[in-house]
Parts: sequence; structure tokens; C-alpha cells
Amino acid sequence: MGLMTGKIGLIVGIANDRSYAWHIAKSIIEHGGTCVFTHLPGEKNERRTRKAVEALGLTNPWLRPLDAGKDEDIDAVFAQYAESYDKMHFLVHSIAFADRDWLQVGKFCDTPRQAYLSAIDISAYTLLAMGRRAKPLMAKSGGGSIMCMSYYGAEKVVPGYNVMGVAKAALECTARYMALEMGADNIRVNSISGGYLRTLASSAVGGTDSMEARSAERSPLRRSVDGADVGNTAVYLASDLSAGVTGETIYVDCGVSTIGV
Repeated sequence: MGLMTGKIGLIVGIANDRSYAWHIAKSIIEHGGTCVFTHLPGEKNERRTRKAVEALGLTNPWLRPLDAGKDEDIDAVFAQYAESYDKMHFLVHSIAFADRDWLQVGKFCDTPRQAYLSAIDISAYTLLAMGRRAKPLMAKSGGGSIMCMSYYGAEKVVPGYNVMGVAKAALECTARYMALEMGADNIRVNSISGGYLRTLASSAVGGTDSMEARSAERSPLRRSVDGADVGNTAVYLASDLSAGVTGETIYVDCGVSTIGV
């Protein structure tokens, strides 16, 4: 039996097979778990996500459209999930958004109000919105694990990360407050702070062209993080091995966050 045998949950955020969410799903499936998925609205986005999910060896996957900026879309996804499954053991929140026009070195102070608020809405508030809807299913399951994806730019300044760093800081703080209130139902909420990985999202950040190489140079492990590193940590957080872990931000960055200079 695998660590995730008998467990089922929702993965939100697979854009393609380079996404951290994809690597998380891959590891969970390899350990015996069952994953269902959402995709961004639109036929192109559905095809892209479906292709990535099918690369995990799944045929005819449970896949539903989700615009996380709309409460009615979130309601619909969780209602459809409840119609298909009576339990939820894990929820992976791996989505974020910020207008790339303001993810450029030297442009943080020019960030307009709407760009600032929309980054926090999609990148942080949606964790709370999804967690609230997952809570009844997880409580019915005897508890569960909610996890979100963050980055060290939430804690230290990364030039060009700008308003996304602010949003990730809000995300981590949201996870801690959720952990306090959801713990009564044996629901754990944690953040994974993954190292730099070249994805669709990270490519929007200005000044990242050399980040992978710089991370490998500074890392105590002398390498950059791999998607499987985060995937395996997610299995730990989703499994019973982490039964006593909640409200934490776990760094999976090959040690880059420990280096001061």
C-alpha cells in the first residue's frame, strides 16, 4: 500500500506538465492517491490541462473549468465534486496571478490599485474561498490537508517579483489563520515555498532569466529545485505522516532561503 492509498482530493492549478501542481499530482498518484482537476476556462486551456493530466497516465480524468475570481465558479466546482465523491482528503491550491506589466524590475512603486488588489484576490483570497468550501467534505472524511504554493519572495525582496511577493505573503498568512480555525475539524493547512522553477507563471516575472543558474550557485545542495522535490513534499503533507503539522511554511528550495549573502 502507498502513503496515499484510499485518499482522494482536488488539484487546482495545472497549466501544463511543468507546473508544480502537475508534479504534486504525479507524486500523489505514484503513492496510490486519486486526483481530480480543474482548468482555466476556455477550450485552449482545457486542451492544455487535459494533455498534461493524461500524461500522468489518466484517461477520461475528472476535469472541470474554474475561474477562481468568480465565487459562482468555485461553488460550481465544489458542488460537482460533492456529486461525484463523498470525501475529500486533500486540496492543492497552486494558482496565482499578477499583471505582468508590473512584474518588472523597478516598477513596484508604480503598481496601480486594481493590479495590486487583483493579485491578492486570485493569489491569496482564493485559498480561503476554496478552503471554506472544502471544509464540509474534509470534516466528513475525518480531516484533511490543504496546501498552497508560495515562494521566498513573500519574505525577502526579489527584484521584479513585486506585487506577487505581497500576494504570496498574504497567502502564507491566510494559511496560518485558516490552520487555527480549521484545526478543530482535523484539517491541516500549510504552505510550500518552492524554489525557482521555470513555468508559465515564473516566466512572466522580469529578471528571472538567470535566476535558475544563480539559485544553483547559491544553494547548499549545489543545484536548483526539481518539480519532484516539491511533489514529494506535497505527498508528505497530504499523507498521515504529517498529522501533527499545520500552519507551517515549508521551504523546498535546496536551501537557498538559508543563505544570507
